[in-house]
Amino acid sequence: MALSKVQDLRTLTDAEIEAQILALKRQLFELRLQKATRQEVKPHQFKHIRHQLAQLLTLERERQTSQQSSAS
Repeated sequence: MALSKVQDLRTLTDAEIEAQILALKRQLFELRLQKATRQEVKPHQFKHIRHQLAQLLTLERERQTSQQSSAS
């Protein structure tokens, strides 16, 4: 599973970004739950999900600040 590119994520709408953020947070929670219950977990998935989540949160924040600066 390759890490996603920010350029690919920039084509998403605000609603799609929010939906993906929620989905990734849920996946991260489920991975932590599996780890806590000693189920088999691939450790690299934590890194991939956190990386994707950070990209989406950064993109969301960039859009918020650009909207605020254009509204001023």
